[in-house]
Amino acid sequence: MNIHSPKTVLFVLRGRFRPRSLDLFNGQLTRRQAVADGLSGLTVGLIALPLALAFGVASIPAGTTMPFPAPAVGLFTAIIAGFLISALGGSRVQIGGPTAAFIPILLMIVGKYGYDGLLLSTIMAGVILIVMGAVRMGTLIKFIPYPVTSGFTTGIAVSVMASQAPAFFGINQGTVPGEFLEKIPWLLKNLPHLNPVTFALAAGCVLFIHFWPRLGYHRRVPGSIIAMVAATVLVTLWGLDASAHVATVGSAFGPEAIPRGLPPFHWPVFTLGRVRELIAPATTIAILCSIESLLSAVVADGLINDRHDANTELIAQGVANIVCPLFCGLPATGAIARTSANVKTGGRSPLAGMVHAVTLLLIVLVFSRYAQFVPMAAIAGVLIIVAFRMGEWHEFTRLRKMPRSDAAVLLTTFGLTVIFDLVVAVEIGMVLAAILFIRRVAETTEISQVTHDDELETPEQLARGKKIPEGVLVYRIFGPFFFGAAEKMEDAILRIERLPRVLILRMQLVPAMDATALNALESVVERIQKAGGHVVISGLHHQPLDMMRKAGFVEQLGRKNIRAHFDKALERAVEIMREEDTPPPSAAP
Repeated sequence: MNIHSPKTVLFVLRGRFRPRSLDLFNGQLTRRQAVADGLSGLTVGLIALPLALAFGVASIPAGTTMPFPAPAVGLFTAIIAGFLISALGGSRVQIGGPTAAFIPILLMIVGKYGYDGLLLSTIMAGVILIVMGAVRMGTLIKFIPYPVTSGFTTGIAVSVMASQAPAFFGINQGTVPGEFLEKIPWLLKNLPHLNPVTFALAAGCVLFIHFWPRLGYHRRVPGSIIAMVAATVLVTLWGLDASAHVATVGSAFGPEAIPRGLPPFHWPVFTLGRVRELIAPATTIAILCSIESLLSAVVADGLINDRHDANTELIAQGVANIVCPLFCGLPATGAIARTSANVKTGGRSPLAGMVHAVTLLLIVLVFSRYAQFVPMAAIAGVLIIVAFRMGEWHEFTRLRKMPRSDAAVLLTTFGLTVIFDLVVAVEIGMVLAAILFIRRVAETTEISQVTHDDELETPEQLARGKKIPEGVLVYRIFGPFFFGAAEKMEDAILRIERLPRVLILRMQLVPAMDATALNALESVVERIQKAGGHVVISGLHHQPLDMMRKAGFVEQLGRKNIRAHFDKALERAVEIMREEDTPPPSAAP
């Protein structure tokens, strides 16, 4: 079968791609629930409007040449991706769109490869996501340690707040440095040049959005909408854009910042060299998208007592990230805050997510002419609140209570995300987490000598009261026998002053072993056998026994020397010693 044929692709996807929107057509959606989903979609659409606008503005550096205005890019990403992710996804209530987590990465990609490079890398990321879903990698995301995800989430929050600081303070003193370590001194140096009106406007938006839920109206109208509308009205009526030099979307991106029509179809430049150049940023987008979308889906499962299909969700995310760039869109993923808002306002089916996308489209088509008056300070305020809420700040208060290794992984991932980028942070964070995991496994694996006083689980394995003959040494391996613990085996044998005639290794408490541990075991057996001794192994589980058989270790050891339990191993040791003590029959005259 040709693995590249469309039939093969469909065969691979069959059984691994079942959108939850299909439930809408099999009678599971009642009229009452459809109304609730529609109202929830309208509410989430209002919540997503300022966020999508803000993400579009923040993700594209000022002065970037592009076929579509930056503020509109975020909105149409929310519309296209929001509809596709809900229609094709594996979660009933997931809301997709642009998120703050992507902002530092997108700024880096656009700055290095241009806007066209961002579009192509996003399409490539979509292909990677579809492949991940097709080969069932959705379930592997759960193996990413929590300190890694917590570290890079909080690091991204810091990066987003740092990127919005110039607009928040109204600092307009030349080009803003892209690197965090350069940006902070630049901000401190230019802080005396802040625009007090802009700062007051941004701080007012932050305070309003923060305290708005306490008034009890946040479920009806989101505070970010009220803050942005109020700031826009204030700037327009008082003419603050001219008199106080308060920057607006129109002054930053032009009066037609959000066109009234749909975005044009745009095919990015595609060459083999370009693809090779963009494979790293594309992989970064795919990794972040998969992590954030599946974490969001897990949160949604807990809210509605459901179980999402991780592989279907990855495929849907892939499709959305292939389609969005064709219409000048940004990378998209599942948004935890908007998904939670969808659940809290009554959404229980993919219909809510599709209505949210249609709501955004109608708002853009009808009210796009007013977007040019939105002050950049209000957008910065919204993004800073979003970043503050996404950060896992409480984890820093628990550092002293964490194991030192987990705290080190969290702080390392956090620092690398802020100083460098997410790719470096996740790669090094995962390597550190893996090394520390191996160390923990090695520490929990014990190799100790067994005496007649030991008491173990079952009567066959019980050592207490059983005579261990002189010349027989018994050792027990407890726990997974991997390469991290293999050295313990060799050290234990090296500490023996006089090698025994028979060494019994009790492995009934070893659930699994790897090739390095087997190699250490072979070394021990060779050493004992060269000294004229024998090794007997008891209590082997299926996986270690299967590995020994395939490696030819069973023949090296001798099949008679593998016993089911300790009693049989003792009998075999006595038998070996009896055979060696029995003199050979004399030759016939």
